[in-house]
Amino acid sequence: MASSRTSETRAQARSAPPKLKRGKVFGCETPRVWTPPLRPLTPSTTKGFECIRFAEDILGIDLLPWQKWLLLHALELREDGTYRFRTVVVLVARQNGKSTLMQVLSLWRMYMDRRAPLVIGTAQNLDIAEELWQGAVDMAQGVDELAGEIDKVDLTNGKKALKLTTGARYKVQAATRRGGRGLSGDLILMDELREHQNWEAWSAVTKTTMARRYAQIWTPSNAGDRTSVVLAHLRMLAHIALGDPDDIYSEQMSEGIGDLVDDSLGIFEWSAPPDCSLDDMEAAAQANPSLGYTIDVRAILAARSTDPEAKYRTEVLCQWVDSLREGGFPASVWATSKVDDPPRITRAPTVCVDVRTGVSQSLSIVVVGGTDEGYDLVHVARYETGNDWDYQYAVNCTLGVLAARGLRSVVIDKYGENMHLVPLFEDAGIRVLLIDTTDARAGAVAFSDGVFTGLIKHKGQEPLDIAVIGAGKRVTDAGFVWSQTRSTTDISPLRAATAAWWAYTRSLAVEYDVLESAY
Repeated sequence: MASSRTSETRAQARSAPPKLKRGKVFGCETPRVWTPPLRPLTPSTTKGFECIRFAEDILGIDLLPWQKWLLLHALELREDGTYRFRTVVVLVARQNGKSTLMQVLSLWRMYMDRRAPLVIGTAQNLDIAEELWQGAVDMAQGVDELAGEIDKVDLTNGKKALKLTTGARYKVQAATRRGGRGLSGDLILMDELREHQNWEAWSAVTKTTMARRYAQIWTPSNAGDRTSVVLAHLRMLAHIALGDPDDIYSEQMSEGIGDLVDDSLGIFEWSAPPDCSLDDMEAAAQANPSLGYTIDVRAILAARSTDPEAKYRTEVLCQWVDSLREGGFPASVWATSKVDDPPRITRAPTVCVDVRTGVSQSLSIVVVGGTDEGYDLVHVARYETGNDWDYQYAVNCTLGVLAARGLRSVVIDKYGENMHLVPLFEDAGIRVLLIDTTDARAGAVAFSDGVFTGLIKHKGQEPLDIAVIGAGKRVTDAGFVWSQTRSTTDISPLRAATAAWWAYTRSLAVEYDVLESAY
């Protein structure tokens, strides 16, 4: 079991610090934390040698030392010829060449390995996935030997694909809960996994590999924060399997989480050691294996002098932070307001629905009300993301929440798309209570004060926690409002919570028709 590993075993998962070579700092070829091979790596125990030869002899690309090292280890084979790792977690600082590596890998599997009929590329931002795909297409078209095997290049927006005469394909899929459904993927590239703030895209896309014997899922990314729920979970499992080399998962290890981990999950993490000095160039070299090759020391120093600390740690040192921004509240304040065993809402529950459409759709339904404990409780009754719903679906979901509480009125913040819900609720005989900009501003300020003073507590639900961590504010002379454009996460749960609580508190002193003056 992982929890029984010794400190000596844990040390094997960490590489030695970089060395100075003739006065110049070079990045580490070996990652600081990594999953060791089951046996010596030779041409018969890893496909890495073949992939490296393909890059050099066919593509004409001289891979960097760290890229070669990674291919040798990540493409390790089991005795039956299948890949040891089903999931390959790659963590490395920005601009170190992981995109080039993914392009080489995808083309090698399509052209040479012949065991990847379908490569699926995805990212939280579709443009990123398409850019990675385009780079692979350009590589293939630039080599006569490879170009001759191209059957079709589909440039249709949202449906871009490269198809070979052998039938092998490289498709780009949106990172949604419908992404990849109906397909069987052999190589999944989930670029910048740190941006995935829920499990829907991961669950949809990765399950395409379930029936594929030689499938792999690669997750190249740099470090994230508490909102990076998918990457954080994978990293935790991989670290625990190595005996917790950074001594950060003692609580999870005591809970036996490591017993669930098998050796099909591999981690290769180029990162600076925890708690290192921001000015430690050798620490930076451990996170930037391309340092001294394609990255100059002056670039590191420039980022150190201009970046905020959280940005520098995640992007340059590949270290995890609690949040990449201030968020709605200080992390300690929000954590303190969590109730582990929440009481029932017993006084005047209020329901608010908030929707967000466009590239990233979401639906949030939040219930707020008083408790017998003397504080108000916030409860996320429903949260969904993806493109599988419309306004009527949002209304139907809300009607279910209202019916369960015997309510016939709903609160809506007059923000963007929310107004499309009003006529649908009215047709269903539901009274709509609108919150205008003045109410939203007063409500945001009061909600913030309520959290600080302990008047408002929550259940620690992930959608609201993430919204709070990444929330941005638009400050005015009269206060502030929550701003989606200034946020790093979807803040619809926080907007809904704020509007519901403001309507709830106002209803204690005045009739609802006062709020309806916002029509």
